[in-house]
Amino acid sequence: MIRRALGLSSLALLAAAAAQAQEIRLNQVGFETYGPKAATVVTDAAGPLPWRVIDASGAVAAEGVTRPFGADAASGDTVQRIDFSSLNQPGDYRLRVGEAESRSFAIADRPFAALKADALAYFYQNRAGVPILAEHVDRPELARPAGHVNERATCFSGTDPRGTVWPGCDHTLDVSGGWYDAGDHGKYVVNGGISVWTLVNAYERAERRGLAPFADGQADIPEAGNGVDDLLDEARYQLEFLLRMQIPDGARAWVAVEALPNGRYRLVEIDAGGMAHHKVHDRAWTALPTAPADAPEERLLYPPSTAATLNLAAVAAQCARVWRDIDPAFAERCLTAGRRAYAAAERHSDIQALGAFEGGGGYGDAKLTDEFYWAAAELYATTGEEDFLRDARGSPYWLAGPSTGGAPTGDPAWPETAALGTITLATEAPELSTADRDAARANLVASARTYLAEARTQGYGFPRAGTRFEWGSNGTLMNRAMILGLAHDFTGEAAFRDGAISALDFILGRNPLDRSFVSGWGARPMLNPHHRFWAHSADPAYPRPPAGALSGGPNNTGMADDVARGMAGRCAPLRCWADDLRSYALNEVAINWNAPLVWVAAFVDPAPQPDLQAAD
Repeated sequence: MIRRALGLSSLALLAAAAAQAQEIRLNQVGFETYGPKAATVVTDAAGPLPWRVIDASGAVAAEGVTRPFGADAASGDTVQRIDFSSLNQPGDYRLRVGEAESRSFAIADRPFAALKADALAYFYQNRAGVPILAEHVDRPELARPAGHVNERATCFSGTDPRGTVWPGCDHTLDVSGGWYDAGDHGKYVVNGGISVWTLVNAYERAERRGLAPFADGQADIPEAGNGVDDLLDEARYQLEFLLRMQIPDGARAWVAVEALPNGRYRLVEIDAGGMAHHKVHDRAWTALPTAPADAPEERLLYPPSTAATLNLAAVAAQCARVWRDIDPAFAERCLTAGRRAYAAAERHSDIQALGAFEGGGGYGDAKLTDEFYWAAAELYATTGEEDFLRDARGSPYWLAGPSTGGAPTGDPAWPETAALGTITLATEAPELSTADRDAARANLVASARTYLAEARTQGYGFPRAGTRFEWGSNGTLMNRAMILGLAHDFTGEAAFRDGAISALDFILGRNPLDRSFVSGWGARPMLNPHHRFWAHSADPAYPRPPAGALSGGPNNTGMADDVARGMAGRCAPLRCWADDLRSYALNEVAINWNAPLVWVAAFVDPAPQPDLQAAD
């Protein structure tokens, strides 16, 4: 196995490995001793083929025949699948099918042991407002000075690119801290909300099961050793920023309420107290590469939105219950902010993130019923108050799973947050009736079964059907793996855990590109993400990414940049990807994709022994 591309010699080895694409596609990191072991072989053969696993001495450790799959529409390949899960002896092996031979791979008790730490390190290294210190990164060149220190911002004023004149607002906020969202230096409440929720939910899930994958001192962050779980320390850094995005009582703001025929927007001024600004970012786009400390543009707040306000209400409520016994004062501060945000969202129930602005992503969301359900569920789980239960129960998403329930929630994503509410009701709402809790769990389990069925339709075995893949499809896959992990917790069924592993298999090399989409992991890892600091291919003075950053992945539906547009119509769906710094549509990295990677990596490690798997 190859993990952590650390130095120049390692990079040279990785570059050499990059030229060695294989006909046999498998997880490039390795396999658990007692876990599932699967591979895909590209072949035009119609019938089953004999396969053998060869150990380091050249002896046959396992053998069998492939299972023909045929033409795989998503990849454009003709493939057969191999299952060698019966091999449960640790060691180094190669898989042979006819004349084809895989790279060496490992079978070990904990092949993914360090993945959760690397995935979490992504967040520290994308903190705003503080220096990234050499003692907390893998390579000296990853250290950098602080960017956007003591960040005070007021609202955008002036004429936007469509000609709407914005008057500005009557307040300035200290919005220091938080995480840079993705390849740019923007900080967005709606994407920050689901990201921090996922990390804190990973803590809640582990705590329910008596685990502590990020116990104090386990993560390489400045706060390690302070007596608080490191996962919560990292999450709090973002929560503090989100709380700062809330508008003071009595303050006013201009919002867009209608798109006019001339392309401009009709604005109205509202009492915005308690709402959250949708985002803070540069007035204009900065160049690639640009270190945060060198960013020259003015930082501005952009209009509040109902979606951002409900994101704040939801994560503040989650914060209040998790920190209740850890830091009661912080928990109370979170709950106060959550209540204020929910009340403000009820007053202004349809303020959308309209407006044409440069320098940052839009993150517009026209549907708000999912955020209302999520926020009500979180506030009910924390407070037990009937008003919040009534609101959650009145939602069309009540107790629904991604593909089941009155109105299925869809896969978790920043514009589709209802599943988060169901997860919380299924796991963290002690005053909810047993019947309702069981219904929520049943809908999540049923959705997970759908994912397993979809995996059988893909030649590369990952839990998703079809041939349409969106921007950030790898993040979608990790969110599905999270649902599979919860289904395993609820039922104890090994198939759900195996499904989560199949999602990891895909992002770590069992895919038609024979690439690991996680930097520093696998024989052919992603090296050139769309990121303004991890930008070595644009300027050798900038570093390559650290280990543990997840690429957005294949995207054949939103091919928005020049690199992607050049591939449009010429790539099979799963081949619409490029390891190219310039391609934000294909190879950006983002907090909302790395957060479920943290969740899934913590879920799979350590692996349970075969006779110790038990339901929650």
